[in-house]
Amino acid sequence: MSREAIFQRRKVVNDVALSLSLAAMLFGLVWLIWILITTLTLGIGGLSLSLFTQMTPAPNSENGGLANAIVGSLIMVGLGTLIGTPLGILAGIYLAEYGERGLLASMTRFINDILLSAPSIVIGLFVYAIYVARMKSFSGFAGALALALLVIPVVVRTTENMLRLIPNSLREAAFALGAPKWHVVLAITLKAARAGVMTGVLLAVARIAGETAPLLFTALSDQFWSLDLNRPMANLPVTIFKFAMSPFTDWQQLAWAGVFLITAGVLALNIAARSLFSKNNG
Repeated sequence: MSREAIFQRRKVVNDVALSLSLAAMLFGLVWLIWILITTLTLGIGGLSLSLFTQMTPAPNSENGGLANAIVGSLIMVGLGTLIGTPLGILAGIYLAEYGERGLLASMTRFINDILLSAPSIVIGLFVYAIYVARMKSFSGFAGALALALLVIPVVVRTTENMLRLIPNSLREAAFALGAPKWHVVLAITLKAARAGVMTGVLLAVARIAGETAPLLFTALSDQFWSLDLNRPMANLPVTIFKFAMSPFTDWQQLAWAGVFLITAGVLALNIAARSLFSKNNG
C-alpha cells in the first residue's frame, strides 16, 4: 500500500471518529438543554415569597412553601461538609506528603476509589445499619453523617492531586531554611494548593446537595419546622421526591420549584469551583 493510500485511509478514519464524537456530544447536549429548559420553565413558576417563608403544606392545601426543607438541607449539607472536609484534607495530605509508597497509603487509595464509585444508596444503608437502627430513630445527624461519607473521598482525591502538582523545589527551599516537615506542609504546599483544595470541597458540596437516597434511610423528612438533629429533618431532595410522586398539583409545583433551587445552587457551585481552578492554574 502506498504512502498516499495510507494517508487517505487515516484521514477517513479520523473524520469518521471526529464525526461520531461530535454526534455523541450533540446527543448529550440535546438532553441536557432539554432538562435545563424544563426545569427553568416549570421551576420558575413555583417561585414566590411563600416558598421561602412557609412550611411544607398538608395534602391538597392551597398555601405552603419549602422553608423547613431548605433550612434542613442547608444544615445537613453544611454539617456534612464540616465533618468530611477536615478528614478528607488530612487524608489527602498524608497520601501526598507522607505515604507515597507505603502499604497503608495503597490501602487508603484503594478504599477511597471504592467510596468514590460506590452508589450513594449504599452509604445510606450503611449509616442506617450502624446509626439509625441502633438509635431506633431517623435523625438529621444521621443524614449529615451519610453526606459526610460522600464528601470525604472527593476531598481526599482532590487534595492529593493538587498537592502533587506543587513543585518539589518549593519543599526543598523550605527544608534548606530549616523548616520542619509539618510547617512545610501547612505553610508552603497546602497554601500553594489552597485554590485546588477549595475546588474539591465545592465539587463535593455540589455532589451531596441533591442526594436523595442517603437521606431516605437516615434523615427521612418532616412536615414541620425542626432544628433538632436527633429527630427526622425536612430536606429538599426527599421533599421533592415525595411531592413529585403525589397527585396534588400544588405539591408538584413546589417540587419543580425545589428542583430549580437545587439546580441553580449546584450550577453556582460548579461555576465557583471552575473559577477557582482556572485562577489556580493561571
